[in-house]
Amino acid sequence: MTKAPGFASDATERICADIVIVGGGLVGGSLALGLARHGVKTTLVDRLAPSQGIGPDFDGRASAISASGQKLLDAIGLWPHLAARAEPILDIRVSDGPSLLFLHYDHRDLGEGPLGYMVENRHLREAIAAEITAQPALIDVIAPVAVSGLTQTADSATVQFKDGGEIDAKLVIAAEGKNSSLREAAGVNVTGWSYPQTAIVATIGHATSHQGIAHERFLPAGPFAILPLYGGHRSSLVWTEAAGRAADYLALPDDRFVAEINERVGGFLGELSLIGPRLSYPLGLQFASGYVKARLVLIGDSAHAIHPIAGQGLNLGLRDVAALIEILVDNAQLGLDPAHPTGLDRFERWRRADNLLMGGVTDILNRVFSNDIAPIRIARDMGLGIVNRIPPLKLFFMRHAMGTVGDLPKLMRGVGL
Repeated sequence: MTKAPGFASDATERICADIVIVGGGLVGGSLALGLARHGVKTTLVDRLAPSQGIGPDFDGRASAISASGQKLLDAIGLWPHLAARAEPILDIRVSDGPSLLFLHYDHRDLGEGPLGYMVENRHLREAIAAEITAQPALIDVIAPVAVSGLTQTADSATVQFKDGGEIDAKLVIAAEGKNSSLREAAGVNVTGWSYPQTAIVATIGHATSHQGIAHERFLPAGPFAILPLYGGHRSSLVWTEAAGRAADYLALPDDRFVAEINERVGGFLGELSLIGPRLSYPLGLQFASGYVKARLVLIGDSAHAIHPIAGQGLNLGLRDVAALIEILVDNAQLGLDPAHPTGLDRFERWRRADNLLMGGVTDILNRVFSNDIAPIRIARDMGLGIVNRIPPLKLFFMRHAMGTVGDLPKLMRGVGL
């Protein structure tokens, strides 16, 4: 086990900290930075060395960052690293296979700037790593290290490492992803199911500019998203395919794989090329039975994992981050224990309702649109057409896509703490 930056540790050392965040990825790293920006010190624990998560081939995905998520990233110091490489989403066009009915969101209808931004995950990881390195007084990093267990008493929680080390904390935050070891160690149950689908993710180049338009096409196997990346001539694909067929597509030679993509894209982007690796992810829905257990808090995919159909997975995690920053900064300013039950109970009530609602919506959308049953297809096409023709209803859904609806934390409203 090593500590970074600036000091070393042996495997038997027992460390003490107020707040420990386990998981230094997009959600955990953002939380550590947000707390540091408000003078709250944390210890960040990760299974990977800091240099491993920023390689060009480590994470080839891109994320849709909502307008409210962008405000959070700006408030915690990440947006200056990202602005030049983030692609504004100006329009969203939703269509159902060959149907002539569609739904079109145009940012000009709201007059509030882009609907969101596409950011490549590797760039967000680079920004997080750079900002963490710049905060040595407020963020201690322990990595690479694997977590083996968690014990809790009334006064503290202890995270055990596989190498024999331990860290005592007043509050432990699990941001490890959907296979959270801390969640399991604490005995928090999960409810959910797997979808018979796999997400194939790739980056393509194309001759014609995407013009900042995000496309979501519903095909019988699932949604096929074409998401604009910076530069005008690159897009990120999230191709939902039947789990039994995904491996066959992934095994195709590059030219045949691009031909399959072109058949689904339809030629409007001109000649296509494949950029970077092809990735695949099994899809499912999962919710923890609770987000708080004594001195443990679950955030991000450790608490909830949803279908990518609406591109809201990371945005839900960022809402968790913004809400928890607000609560923990309040506790620090009042001189309270970071695990004070009033604040943690508020966090659970605040975030659980929002996450469950979004999870339910994505589950229904996936089930309704991922089939070719004629009566359902006709009904959903009519639904798209109706929403597109009723301006107040369409504007409401546009604000949902921007993440500006609901009980937003202050940092996602551009309000300081």
